[in-house]
Amino acid sequence: MPLVIILLVAGLVLLLLETVLPGLVAGILGFVCLVVGLALAYSRFDARTANLILMAVLLLLVGGFACWVQFFPGSPVGRRFVSSSVAGNLDAERPELLHQNGTAFTPLRPSGTALLNGQRVDVVTEGPFVERGAPIKVIAVEGARVVVRALSEQQPNVQQSTSINS
Repeated sequence: MPLVIILLVAGLVLLLLETVLPGLVAGILGFVCLVVGLALAYSRFDARTANLILMAVLLLLVGGFACWVQFFPGSPVGRRFVSSSVAGNLDAERPELLHQNGTAFTPLRPSGTALLNGQRVDVVTEGPFVERGAPIKVIAVEGARVVVRALSEQQPNVQQSTSINS
């Protein structure tokens, strides 16, 4: 009886330690301890007692997991493992940048960084390479994607093409 209890308690403790220890070693050892402890319970006790032990272990595992999910992320230990910082903004659309002029802060090949309204903004060109320091203009904002064009490029003019044909 004491060996079964020791194995079951050791298994539960090792599974609990797996939540804070990396590498999955404690979890695997804990699972093995639980299985061996239950196997010993079935071999040393009658079926009714072994089934009660099995039910107790399952209830402890399910209840412990539910408590862990509920309380661990907000606990002082859990806060050390759960990051609360925001790395980006999902609704990063910036329509106020449309038709703004700026300069290429880095070479744009075709993506890079530009200075628009005194802020660094990740931008993409329509396709051609833009040198660092070149003047640019925002021609489209598509979600988080800011599309720019170099101001030195000539834009196709519909009137010029019709006047050539006449």
